[in-house]
Amino acid sequence: MRVSLIVATRGRDRELGALFESLATQDHPDLEVIVVDQNADDRLAPVMAAWRDRLALRRERTTRAHANHARNLGLALARGAIVGFPDDDCTFPPGLLARVLAGFAADPSLAILTGPAASPAGGLGSGRWRTDAGPIDAGNVWTSVIEFNLFLRREVALAMGGFDERLGPGTPLGSTEGNDLVLRAVGAGHAARYDPAQRIVHPDKRLTPVAVERAALYARGMGFVLRRHAVPVRVWLPFMLRPVGGVLVSALRGNMLAARYYAATLRGRLEGFLTPGAARGLPLAALAEA
Repeated sequence: MRVSLIVATRGRDRELGALFESLATQDHPDLEVIVVDQNADDRLAPVMAAWRDRLALRRERTTRAHANHARNLGLALARGAIVGFPDDDCTFPPGLLARVLAGFAADPSLAILTGPAASPAGGLGSGRWRTDAGPIDAGNVWTSVIEFNLFLRREVALAMGGFDERLGPGTPLGSTEGNDLVLRAVGAGHAARYDPAQRIVHPDKRLTPVAVERAALYARGMGFVLRRHAVPVRVWLPFMLRPVGGVLVSALRGNMLAARYYAATLRGRLEGFLTPGAARGLPLAALAEA
């Protein structure tokens, strides 16, 4: 079964080479990698040239610095039965693609298969992750989905309109676009499943001043998607209360950087949740093949 991996990239080259190295070791004979280059320069040319003999690579360029726009460009070009969207700084452990394909083969009705982030140091990576495998719904999608470990049947991804370009990096609603896509698909009757053993390695998020600056941006996307899909109070309220506790505990411990991070997270989630027109434009128009 052909697999298409769409890599939206900007500002990285060495990391992209590490991703290619991990893909070459998957030993999958029908793999295409579509690199959507958002760089203004030609930094990727030597990386692509170095790997053309070992991977089926295609490079597309866009002047728009927008992750979901780039992913949708690649999705329209993809020809694999299964599509995935690895980040340009993640790596696939040996056997990852074989596990993904076995999951889809075992259940022909399955449209979406996800897994958690793995830390380069071992164990699970940044974020809150479910420990149990099973179907994904509006209650557990928040601990079941990350974009770089999200695989879909291509026809479903196209029918859903791909990723919503109102969301994600490059927009004021800077995250949670994968959760939104999964929830739209589940709402349309497609089956989605989470596998905690399907792990892709990604650098852990560190608490830095830059992370604090980005916290509100990322949290705004989550608040927006919580509101868009009208999840019950029991689902969205804990996401508003946890940052309050984080502020208080961090301040008591004298960790003011963490306190600022949680305060920015709370502010962002509230701003996103209160953004008008969350459901405007849904359902998205189907994405046409290029």
